[in-house]
Amino acid sequence: MYLIKTPLLLKKIYPKNLLWNKSRADKNIFLTFDDGPIPIVTPWVLKTLKNFDAKATFFCIGENIIKHPEVFEQLKADGHQVGNHTFNHLKGWKTDDKIYFENYLKCQQITQTNLFRPPYGRIKRSQIKLIQASNKPENINQKPTIIMWDVLSGDFDINLSPEKCLKNILRHTENGSIVVFHDSIKAWETLKYVLPKALENWTKRGYQFKML
Repeated sequence: MYLIKTPLLLKKIYPKNLLWNKSRADKNIFLTFDDGPIPIVTPWVLKTLKNFDAKATFFCIGENIIKHPEVFEQLKADGHQVGNHTFNHLKGWKTDDKIYFENYLKCQQITQTNLFRPPYGRIKRSQIKLIQASNKPENINQKPTIIMWDVLSGDFDINLSPEKCLKNILRHTENGSIVVFHDSIKAWETLKYVLPKALENWTKRGYQFKML
């Protein structure tokens, strides 16, 4: 089960220093892509974003970076932001803190970023403390920031039609929204339909696409 629009109650349950959305005063959308980088899907996403002069933040799995370094280098060369998504896509609620933190650090050695998104959005308070207390990455001025979201596309859901996925996204996205997509094989068929149409709609409505 998952919610397209993150409710205020859920945001209150987690620690206050997690980022769920940006300023509602500015007409910006913050596109994020989880689980890559991989061949075919990630390069297609990069090409689509370029067509709309859009920048995004890619929360990368360390194992995928090792497998596909050329795709990782391409997304950086295109001027997009990189985030840490653990090395093996661990679910924090079911993982020992020490193992989770070591997995985070293993990915951090590759990504060297101050942005982290927990896979599935599931992370313990104790794990949050470990990450936010860790040393800041080399050449990065800020301490690690844990990024959540306020719109989850559901592009990974095989039971959700592409048309319904698009409708959900357009309905719930607003100024300052952090929107989650996935550059993964599982999301590929839906993403091909949804992403260009969503970008076209938002562009016509005057939105700009910014990195975190």
